[in-house]
Amino acid sequence: MMQRFLSRYRPRYIRSLIYMLQACEYSIRDYLAWYGRTNDFGRVERRKTLVKTPKVYVLYAGAYVIVIAVVAFAYYAMAFAGLSGRLVVLACTVLLAPYVLAYLILIPLIVVRILQIPVEYVLIAQAGRKLAGHKGLKIAIAGSFGKTSMREILKTVLAEGKKVAAPPFSYNTPLAIARFVGELRGDEEVLIFELGEYYPGDVVRLCKLIGPHIGIITGVNEAHLEKFGTLEKTARTIFELAEYLGKKPVYINGESEIARRNAKTALKNHILYSREGVEDCRIENPKSDLRGTSFGLVLDDVQSRPKSGLLGTHSLGPLAVSAHIASRLGFNRKQIDAGIAKTKAFSHRLEPKEDKAGVITLDDSYNGNPDGVYAIIDFLESLQGHRR
Repeated sequence: MMQRFLSRYRPRYIRSLIYMLQACEYSIRDYLAWYGRTNDFGRVERRKTLVKTPKVYVLYAGAYVIVIAVVAFAYYAMAFAGLSGRLVVLACTVLLAPYVLAYLILIPLIVVRILQIPVEYVLIAQAGRKLAGHKGLKIAIAGSFGKTSMREILKTVLAEGKKVAAPPFSYNTPLAIARFVGELRGDEEVLIFELGEYYPGDVVRLCKLIGPHIGIITGVNEAHLEKFGTLEKTARTIFELAEYLGKKPVYINGESEIARRNAKTALKNHILYSREGVEDCRIENPKSDLRGTSFGLVLDDVQSRPKSGLLGTHSLGPLAVSAHIASRLGFNRKQIDAGIAKTKAFSHRLEPKEDKAGVITLDDSYNGNPDGVYAIIDFLESLQGHRR
């Protein structure tokens, strides 16, 4: 209890509040929920670090204005109070200032949001027009988990024979995608987008912006349960991608029970994939260890045995989807195998690291869902000759 109270007086307290806002995608509801359950404000900035953006600098300025205003108000009140009154004002200021700051910092955020509305509208509208005229194949990825990994695997494999572009990091909101689109040259042959789903309607809104030709649903689980309330609402939002695409192909993760259940009511051209493959692209005799994952790839009755730098057999499904799409785009087997060989562990996603003593750490710190936890436990269980 004392730690929770004292951590509000750290020199980096303001930075911690702004980091929490940024990490919550500036959602006031999510920020307040996080603030209410935080026991140590010195430990909130651990998974990522604060990214210095113009909005962050505005929040810093607003926070310091609030601090100065609180101090000035306290000084003014003390000037007209007796000794006991001054002590009361001083004690209240010291005790309440961190709490007041935590809530009043939302004022500059709201002001920024109001000012951003017309700017964002123009940027998103421009991006929509540019994408509508873009001749590249557009692939959209939705799901509770694995979107970024799927995007990077697909990007790596398809880049072996096409000019491919995709937003960096977890840029999956309309504004972030619009900024990415503004940097496109127009000669890209494949565009890959990750769709962020936070509330019902988010996925279809992004689909209308992007206009995808192919969809991929990586799975449905409890990762966004706090926002959606029920898994049924989560699934309905994610499957907005399938509804938007209609008769166009949608790859659905058959290993996700909820996704598979929803796929039963989908159109016939929706395609289930798993670590065993997808349609005529089969995965056989996979082996995965700390050096990577090798497997037999049977595609159009031609077999090869590529090796990926990715760890764990859970990556076989996305690799199969990438090979299947590459094949439909006219890639030959040499290009597909070469693309798979270039896939490797992504930062903080089952990423192996070895120290000077030879101890290997698997950094999976960006994994925030149950299916990902099961995947790394399965991988650890499969390792032989290692203490784990």
